[in-house]
Amino acid sequence: MAETSPRFLSLDVFRGMTLCFMIIVNNPGSDLAFWPLNHAAWNGFTPTDLVFPSFLFAVGNAMSFTMKRYQQMGTSAVLTKIFKRTLLIFIIGYLMYWFPFFRVSDGHWSLSPIGNTRIMGVLQRIALCYCFASLMIHFLSTRTVYILSALFLVGYWVILLAFGWVNLHHFGNDVDPLSMTGNAGIYLDKWLFGDAHLYHGEGIAFDPEGVLSTIPAIVNVVIGYYAGKYIQEKGKSYTTISKLLLTGCLFIFIAICWDSVFPMNKKLWTSSFVFVTTGLDLVIISFLLYALEINNWNKGNWARFFTIFGKNPLFIYIVSEVLLTILAWIVISSKGLPEWGMSLYQDIAPGKVGSLLFAISFMLVCWLVAYILDKRKIYIRV
Repeated sequence: MAETSPRFLSLDVFRGMTLCFMIIVNNPGSDLAFWPLNHAAWNGFTPTDLVFPSFLFAVGNAMSFTMKRYQQMGTSAVLTKIFKRTLLIFIIGYLMYWFPFFRVSDGHWSLSPIGNTRIMGVLQRIALCYCFASLMIHFLSTRTVYILSALFLVGYWVILLAFGWVNLHHFGNDVDPLSMTGNAGIYLDKWLFGDAHLYHGEGIAFDPEGVLSTIPAIVNVVIGYYAGKYIQEKGKSYTTISKLLLTGCLFIFIAICWDSVFPMNKKLWTSSFVFVTTGLDLVIISFLLYALEINNWNKGNWARFFTIFGKNPLFIYIVSEVLLTILAWIVISSKGLPEWGMSLYQDIAPGKVGSLLFAISFMLVCWLVAYILDKRKIYIRV
């Protein structure tokens, strides 16, 4: 994501806050965590479930600034730029799951088997959502983008239900089309990639960032784009804030209504989940606009902590994902550094508090990397 204009401190802070919280929830150091820092087991919603959708929303915010340049470029140049960036982010995401590329067994070094590497993932979803949202916004009218977005949300729901109906009436499989093992997405991912290339963190081969569930996730980026564009066009005013806030509340209301038949579910990325997350993002953006742009509630320049994160967001996210693996090569008392650190925190504050302290400490290490880059005016565009 490119750096946004300093005119809108609220958008920069939103992006930095999202990355900050993402690092904390992704790196607890152990299975112990307070409930707001855990994802919902299946249906339902927790604060942690808002993090990844907010990152996509922030991608859309940044696009509202960078895509202005596309209007001055030819079609070939635009497509090259979009596809090149998409491929780069996707490949980096794939390599992250293969990292560190080697393993040691009985003192012998060998290349890690690529046959078991996960193909889809967080960065891969970001890449695909950015690609499709960019193509839609650049080449289609706003009205058409809205219609397509609605079709993505409703169509995804219909596909899941239709798959369940076909399973029952044609194959005699009475499975819940909204369950982890019975949804259309898991079958599509297994057919495309095979079990070995899927996420196994749920105990089975199931990818929460699968191909089919990426379709509704595109809408998170689209709404983030139009929110950023609206803020730029209308400026810092109570009218801007009130309309964003009302739209956010409307989205949350739609999500609550839809939840009764299509439950909020982060791992399926259901359409009601899209509405509740984008609704909350709009509410948060409204508050940040009010606090930072209108009332200047930035005593002590606290916002700079988050804007430093927000200037190299994708790169710092990559750092947060690979750094623990690298630090594990440093052995203290027969333990890798992260494991040793977690043990130390558990001795100081056993249980969930120690886990939280470890996560915050690791986030601060990542922030230090971001601070050094910012101090040297190094901004890495991915």
